[in-house]
Amino acid sequence: MRGHRATVLRSLGLVVLAALLLLTVGASLMTGSGHVAAADLLPALLHPDRTDKAQLILLEVRIPRTAAGLLAGAALGLAGTVMQGIARNPLADPGILGVNAGASAAVVFALSVLGMTDPAHYIWFGFLGALVASLLVFTIGSLGRDGATPVKLTLAGAATGAALLSLTTSMLLTDSKSFDQYRFWQVGSLTGRDPAVLWQALPFIAVGALVALLLGSRLNALALGDDIARALGQRVGPTRALCAVVVVLLCGAATVVAGPIAFLGLVVPHAVRLCTGPDHRWILPYSALAAPVLLLVADITGRLIARPGEVQAGIVTAAIGAVPFVLLVRRRKAAGL
Repeated sequence: MRGHRATVLRSLGLVVLAALLLLTVGASLMTGSGHVAAADLLPALLHPDRTDKAQLILLEVRIPRTAAGLLAGAALGLAGTVMQGIARNPLADPGILGVNAGASAAVVFALSVLGMTDPAHYIWFGFLGALVASLLVFTIGSLGRDGATPVKLTLAGAATGAALLSLTTSMLLTDSKSFDQYRFWQVGSLTGRDPAVLWQALPFIAVGALVALLLGSRLNALALGDDIARALGQRVGPTRALCAVVVVLLCGAATVVAGPIAFLGLVVPHAVRLCTGPDHRWILPYSALAAPVLLLVADITGRLIARPGEVQAGIVTAAIGAVPFVLLVRRRKAAGL
């Protein structure tokens, strides 16, 4: 009876989160420089008229920006949950597995060595860099008799990230023009995202999200330890490899869409775990809804606090995520996986 009640409450929580996400999307579409009314949205989608100022703002700025927040937020929320599950490390984030460092190094390479200036071109290198770096970390972390243990993956990620950061810094020091372009991308932002970039990233996020949502039971088994997981019939190595591929897809695509957004994949799984408990079958869908809410709220806040300019979402996310994270990790209940 108690289990049934918990299931009902968790299901209601998902409905509440979905409603909150819809409200946040509406606020994102209506907020910013230039007046846009709710009545302008439907005509802009069904019969776009680019001579109408309100519809032009929606089509060129607000809708791509909001879509970027939804995609990047959902991807980072799921990736953070999967990453913390396979690493059994409550502080795991994309930086641990070298995803951000790999993406950054590849973008700088495209800017300074290949001379690319179009974001739709060079930002794709961010995805490839994240993919290569993560595969490198997983390969290094898998060496030895014990395979890819959480500690070895963490150490391999830290070492690879440090090496790639040095390489990135070396390239930037010799090319000031590339540095100017890189610093805008590196801060993490939802502004000025080409819809073509969003369409490029969408298939990877969709596949990664679908697979991640099916990994709940396997992550529950891994959280009990490798020996118990094997006793329960789990194939630990292939499961961890599949989880790593999912993390690469989600983190790489999110980095392509919005740059390296800090704290989102780290804080959201901890926050939703307070509501759902340690069951990953619930943490995953909760994170997929809660993370885009937090990212869009951060983006809206950035538009409001510095008018007529704005603060990029990556900066606001780090600012508003740091305090709750410190409070969460101090709670024993939040620290356990």
